[in-house]
Amino acid sequence: MNNLLNLYETYESNLDFVGQVDNKHNGQEFTLLPVSHTTQQAQIEVVITEDGEFHTAEVITDKHNANTLIPCTENSASRAGAVISPYPLHDKLSYVAGDYVAYGGEIKKEEPYLYYIKQLEDWANSPYATPKVKSIYRYLSKGRLIQDLVEHKILFVDAENRLLDSCDNDTEATYGGKPPIFSAVSGGQMSAFVRFDVYSPTQTLTKVWQDKEVHDSFIRFYSNRLGDEDLCYVTGKTLPRTEKHANKIRNAADKAKLISANDTSGFTFRGRFNDSREAASISYEVSQKAHNALKWLIHRQGKMVDQRVFLVWGNRHLDIPGPTEDSFAIGPPTKARIPFTNQEYAIEFAKALDGYGNRLSSPSNEKVNILILDSATTGRMAVLYYRNLDKELYFEKLVKWHSTCVWFHRYQKNDSGEHVPFYGAPATKDIAFAAYGPRASDKVVKGLMERMLPCIIDDRKIPLDIVNSAYRRASNPVSMEPWEWEKTLSITCALINSHRGGNFTVPLDEKNNDRDYLFGRLLAVADVLERRALGDEKRASNAIRYMNAFSNHPARTWRTIQASLQPYQTRMGTEATYWSKIIDEVASRIPVDQFNNKPLSGLYLLGFYSQRHDLYQSKKENHDDVETSGKNEER
Repeated sequence: MNNLLNLYETYESNLDFVGQVDNKHNGQEFTLLPVSHTTQQAQIEVVITEDGEFHTAEVITDKHNANTLIPCTENSASRAGAVISPYPLHDKLSYVAGDYVAYGGEIKKEEPYLYYIKQLEDWANSPYATPKVKSIYRYLSKGRLIQDLVEHKILFVDAENRLLDSCDNDTEATYGGKPPIFSAVSGGQMSAFVRFDVYSPTQTLTKVWQDKEVHDSFIRFYSNRLGDEDLCYVTGKTLPRTEKHANKIRNAADKAKLISANDTSGFTFRGRFNDSREAASISYEVSQKAHNALKWLIHRQGKMVDQRVFLVWGNRHLDIPGPTEDSFAIGPPTKARIPFTNQEYAIEFAKALDGYGNRLSSPSNEKVNILILDSATTGRMAVLYYRNLDKELYFEKLVKWHSTCVWFHRYQKNDSGEHVPFYGAPATKDIAFAAYGPRASDKVVKGLMERMLPCIIDDRKIPLDIVNSAYRRASNPVSMEPWEWEKTLSITCALINSHRGGNFTVPLDEKNNDRDYLFGRLLAVADVLERRALGDEKRASNAIRYMNAFSNHPARTWRTIQASLQPYQTRMGTEATYWSKIIDEVASRIPVDQFNNKPLSGLYLLGFYSQRHDLYQSKKENHDDVETSGKNEER
């Protein structure tokens, strides 16, 4: 119940956003739903006059404009199949049209319109009703909605005055093209969802589905019709309870529920409890607010991979840096510079988090929530991971992760599309691609992202199978494009560094005499030497081509690589002496008894990366020195 309580508190802390329409990064609208409200995609908009007469109607062709905030009851929010449970105001034609049967509509048992209009009548005649609700009721009670829509060329009938099921060639020929309604709906005209608005000739009115007064009107009306009171397990208060909880958590088509006990013939609660209320008694208000807050947060800032939701938020201050993001996204102040120690970088990263921390409340008042949701079946959703942490503790975990699972990366791009090097931890999604390749399925990616969270939040070691998988791919560069291998290599180095305690740095450790580290340095020198000799040629060096074999049989493969260097050393002339000295110096530090074919550990990749980076940096510094010297001579 802890997650529901924190979602409920989040709702209470953000009441100013209730009913306010926001836009997602892809332009899709979303809102923090009021209590007793949900959303639906409407296909027809009907405008009524204040006197309750038909004014205009149109087909909603823009899907971004189709999303409609509508009032709902417990039953209508979870209706399915042939159960008659009307929405209180906006609904499908079969509910809102009194002449539905007259135009060919089929009903199985009772007519849904009778239930709909009775419910709307009760609201319109209540002391909570607004003039807009009364106007809509006066019109719909006449039972001529389809007739008006047909007369205004919104809906279309056949020769027998029955609504057409589909649009054929004859229909297009008759009306000069395909009528818009057939493009807007997928199940025929009968399945169209209708929303209502009210027109005034004297003033500009707020759209009914955006009118806070209408929202509050139904909330007050429906609150007096709720069921029996019971102890709410979330808040500990005695409030009207509910056994029907919201769906549509991840999207409008999502049927999975977090709380459900409707299978009385199964063993969801039987054997331990007499009825579902003993297992979980939750008040209607808490259920509505908690689920609405969850939907809002998912649309606002959640990450979704194959319908698995990764969500991080604060109860009062929503924008919290997520554990699945890389250091580049969170934004340390010095992205391009490589700190000489990871401790130095930890200080810098902590300063970057101060921008978040200063906006949050004191540690005793602000909590950070981490939630993972997914569903294995259509109707059930599970909480796979949930943690509620003190803000300061959460930031400490982030700092530790981003200063131990670190390396120097060059794969991120800025807003201009330019590559921006950064030092820090990779994103968990990028770790998945490094370990399993860019074609890894969403199922594999979301599984790895879930497994990585305890490593970040609970200080657990990265699972060895993930490290080994990334190590094998990084040791096989010929199987990838150069850019992909460079990305895989730097991410793998970060994983290996984290798995070994985060004590290694990108700058070359010349005092490190570990056999594997030294073998990695040898491979890097061979790669850079041949790269220099090749000049503008883009083909892979022998060191890169033999890298996989080198990782398994270093001594034997090194002899092959060294022999292949001789033509390039000859081509380079006296310049080759410099490279030969580095090779001799590094090789001489490997004890004779360890210069063998024992497979190398991931440490060789760190030695390879650091040595290669050092050599390229030295070249850049020498080049800069030459340019500076030349400018001084010109002066």
